[in-house]
Amino acid sequence: MKICLRCEQRFEARDWTCPACGHEPERKDGLLRFAPELDSQVEDFDERWFPELAASEAASFWFRSRNQLIVWALRRYFPSARNLLEVGCGTGFVAAGIAEAVAPLTLQAGDAQSSGLAFARERVPRARLYQLDARSLPFDREFDVVGAFDVIEHLDEDERVLAQMWRAVRPGGGVLITVPQHRWLWSTEDDAGGHKRRYTRAELVGKVERAGFSVERVTSFVSVLLPLMAASRLRGRVGMRQHDPDSNMELALPRSLDRLLETAMTAERAIIRRGMSLPAGGSLLLVARRPVTANDHPGAVAG
Repeated sequence: MKICLRCEQRFEARDWTCPACGHEPERKDGLLRFAPELDSQVEDFDERWFPELAASEAASFWFRSRNQLIVWALRRYFPSARNLLEVGCGTGFVAAGIAEAVAPLTLQAGDAQSSGLAFARERVPRARLYQLDARSLPFDREFDVVGAFDVIEHLDEDERVLAQMWRAVRPGGGVLITVPQHRWLWSTEDDAGGHKRRYTRAELVGKVERAGFSVERVTSFVSVLLPLMAASRLRGRVGMRQHDPDSNMELALPRSLDRLLETAMTAERAIIRRGMSLPAGGSLLLVARRPVTANDHPGAVAG
């Protein structure tokens, strides 16, 4: 169901013209823009980085391995999902990975910056894309799954985003979330990336549960490489006054080393797939479901 962000009217329709107030979101360059005031005004991520980021993602073991973990979790916990919304999709690297691995899934994705969506459009031409504010999503019980992959740590109002995700997902459906873990790993990489926080497991679980979800799985990942990551971050913290993009271990590695680290992440993923929730790592993966209540429509998604 759609929501008019001007008057909060819920409605079912092919287009986005509100039947109550007549409001229609702005359209530019083929994109519906629900929060045009945010476009190119997001202070914590310079839009000039998007070309570099888009070029680096496919070449990085970290992005490839995270994609494979997300696809596994989607298949494992939401095998009957028909549609998915990715919030904060950036350049569309995750959406492209999902589109390739789960072909029948209808994909929609949004980001605050249309400059990133230009790359997403090329990567995932079959996805429906929106320029939007994660803190004010124009959907009510619309999706079987809503994903946010290294997104909510960029926003002061992370609990508001989680509440919006709860509203957007159907009862019985759920969310997939990844975030950076461990405050002691904070370094210039977090400053440059616009992070507001790195999460503890208890903090993330608590916020997701307060939003109304029931947590089904939470595990650390980038665990086998945590000592290397800690050493890199410590060097970034004490040895450098300014962020140097070329120092980022996830983005700038010789190909042979990148493949070696990817092999380590593949072994780690096998452990997670067997049911073990790892206690520490560079990141957290969380799977949660919106419970079905007596007032909810009975046709909820079974996972």
